[in-house]
Amino acid sequence: MAKTKSLLNTDRPLTIEEVYEARPRLWLLYTVVVLIIAALLGWSGSAISYNGLANKGMEIAKGIANGLTHPDTHLLFNLTDEGVPYQLLQTVAIAVLGTLIGGVLAIPFSFLACDRIVPKWVAVIFQAVILGIRTIPSLVWALVWIRVTGPNAFCGVVTESVCSIGMICKMYITAIEDVDTKILESLDAAGCTGFQKVRYGMLPQIIPNFISTVIYRFDINVKDATTLGIVGAGGIGAALIQCMNSSRWSMVGAYLFGLVALMIVIEIFSTRVRNRLARG
Repeated sequence: MAKTKSLLNTDRPLTIEEVYEARPRLWLLYTVVVLIIAALLGWSGSAISYNGLANKGMEIAKGIANGLTHPDTHLLFNLTDEGVPYQLLQTVAIAVLGTLIGGVLAIPFSFLACDRIVPKWVAVIFQAVILGIRTIPSLVWALVWIRVTGPNAFCGVVTESVCSIGMICKMYITAIEDVDTKILESLDAAGCTGFQKVRYGMLPQIIPNFISTVIYRFDINVKDATTLGIVGAGGIGAALIQCMNSSRWSMVGAYLFGLVALMIVIEIFSTRVRNRLARG
């Protein structure tokens, strides 16, 4: 240790060997971290018991695999309200509306939850509200709203909107807190009004992050809309679970094939948009 301190206190350039010898010795910290992780894994594993596969588990797995490799082509290209295109369109519509409504509603919540803009006590209140929204899973929200709106696609839109607020607000707040205040100070020194400071100093910095967050949430909402359909909140999930319960695996394969194709298209589109936003 004394040798390391003497090396660091010298004024001459250090060689590679000397820099390596002067590196911080963190082996004790690493050992403690590894032991803590091992203890957590052991404690978590003690609560899990494996009782083997279900009676018809392998049969169901084979049915799903067979359905994916031999999808029902008639259902896949059926343009009625029972076909895959219509079900996918309804799922995307639920995700689009839920994302847009949640993204717009998240803007005032985010500014009111940022302690750099509002008083601390106001920010704490809205941060607690946002945390409460994020704590409740989307399926629980769907079961709550389905009692109010009934089992339909509107329930899915309301659920997606509420669930989007929690996640989008967290990302919005991070973008607002990362705003370069020196730009705002320069505009203030130039005699700009409050509106001009927001228009030319703040919005150009946060809008790309806001749009990127909304696109990312839309990707999540498409998959969530499929899950919400299982409990009756519209989308392709309702038809998918009905086919699975009746062991119509070729129809299940058609729905899953459509979902995979949809997610590939959305991923390509969202990646290109995010790249454009990042590069300008």
